[in-house]
Amino acid sequence: MSVQVPAAAGSTALDPKIAARLKRTGDGLVPAVVQQHDTLEVLMMGWMDDEALHRTLTTGRCTFWSRSRKEYWVKGATSGHAQWVKSAALDCDGDVILVKVDQVGAACHTGDRTCWDADDLGAVVGSPDQ
Repeated sequence: MSVQVPAAAGSTALDPKIAARLKRTGDGLVPAVVQQHDTLEVLMMGWMDDEALHRTLTTGRCTFWSRSRKEYWVKGATSGHAQWVKSAALDCDGDVILVKVDQVGAACHTGDRTCWDADDLGAVVGSPDQ
């Protein structure tokens, strides 16, 4: 299911049809993978609950739940490295959200473009390229 970001927020709660499809962790969260919309580069992963997903879909800015700080945060609110949402989709099981964005600046809190820039684990044993 793909959801296009609306032009303006209309309600104050996540659409019940979307909420019913979400499979949450024990603490009510769903992982959200963030991808650059035009290059398909995987940028980061964050956690969303119903409220964070609602805010993301209605404001056009990625909003996450911080498990360590126990608060909502809008990507780029303090760093200026904003994520402007182009679309959002649930995977077939409803347990992962894919958010396609236009990333401004670094996506990773370390200042790297993506959270996967610095730690390549190498080739997978048994892959066809070996």
